[in-house]
Amino acid sequence: MANLNKGDKKLLNAWAFYDWANSVYSLVIASAVFPIFYNSLFDKNNPYIVLWGYSLKNSALISFVTSAAFLCVALFSPLLSGIADYIGNKKIFMRFFNFIGAFSCIGLYFFDLNSIGLGLTLYFFGLIGFWGSLVFYNSYLPDIAFPEQQDKISAKGYSLGYIGSVILLVINLAMIMSVEGAEKIEMMRYSFAMVGIWWIVFSQYTYFYLPKGNSNKQKVNFKVVFNGFKELKKVWKMLESEIPLKRYLVSFFVFSMAVQTVMLVATYFGAQEIQWKDAEESQTGLITCILLIQLIAVAGAFLTSKASAKFGNINVLIFLNAFWLLLCFFAYFIKTPNDFYIMASLVGLVMGGIQSLGRSTYSKFLPKTEDTTSFFSFYDVSEKIGIVIGMMVYGLIDQITGSPRFAIVFLGVFFFTAILLLIRIPKKAL
Repeated sequence: MANLNKGDKKLLNAWAFYDWANSVYSLVIASAVFPIFYNSLFDKNNPYIVLWGYSLKNSALISFVTSAAFLCVALFSPLLSGIADYIGNKKIFMRFFNFIGAFSCIGLYFFDLNSIGLGLTLYFFGLIGFWGSLVFYNSYLPDIAFPEQQDKISAKGYSLGYIGSVILLVINLAMIMSVEGAEKIEMMRYSFAMVGIWWIVFSQYTYFYLPKGNSNKQKVNFKVVFNGFKELKKVWKMLESEIPLKRYLVSFFVFSMAVQTVMLVATYFGAQEIQWKDAEESQTGLITCILLIQLIAVAGAFLTSKASAKFGNINVLIFLNAFWLLLCFFAYFIKTPNDFYIMASLVGLVMGGIQSLGRSTYSKFLPKTEDTTSFFSFYDVSEKIGIVIGMMVYGLIDQITGSPRFAIVFLGVFFFTAILLLIRIPKKAL
């Protein structure tokens, strides 16, 4: 397929469509069905398991595994981006991580407490595959879209992701609710396999149109492997003269830490802390909340895009962080299913907006350069290290106190800090 010109509508749509392909992972595995499945494996009155000689709470355990996976992504993505820059082919790495994640999802069909080590390993690699592919996916944005197109196409990507993932989740929900008892668990296992298949099949449209880059036929040597870390160091030095970009990155690091942690633990929180009548209502209610979040997030992403055009990216990000801060405060008090439904609606309104605007704002702050992979590698490493810290903080507070309510409230500190940091960015910068 001949390379399409930058800004070409077909190219932009193909890039955005990867969100349709891979967002089923973030919804079905990270947010909806897998957390419910995982929680159902444990006795509600005793959510602890002895592993490696330690008694660990189930939600704290999955937080620690998630944190470890993000740490690996943060460490290895610079190595991979350095190689990708050298051989000029980001697409092959994006596809590689795509397949790792997809096949790990298929393998989650076999997850149970008797082989929890294998199950957690598959969960670990599924997460690495998803986020590893996003390192290269995000770095394509300034390559395929002009600055004036980036907010809109970034929002379109997230919206496609929400719509596509909701479609699969509705199918999975129909499967799960059509049976009773232990068969529900079996349907959840089939849902994991369907995520992997969906991800592989629909991503092929993106790969068909995305450019490969210029191929360098020289051998990849030891020096090349560490080019990614050299590029990160170079980007860090460049930030000394790019003050608005540097200040934005610090604020992004802080608010992303909290946003991603909330998104990753929301269902575990709902399963343990909300007063559901029984397991049946819990499963149905939690999936309903996730669907609600996804549908409202579609509107939220577009409203945020329009608001940023009128009020400016930074002003809108300050407002969104203030909204998240209030949500963390009120989360401590919610107990009933109705409380959780209201909270889910409000989270959906700002979840898609802060994600899409966070990505496109960074892209706009970049100096004129063709080396976009290095800058987005720096962006992704910042995000992943933030998630490592956020998940570790959440897991430790949950493990020590026995309740995730205190952990959610503590995340509000990050949003408050982000507001203070965003205020320091010159308003005329963007």
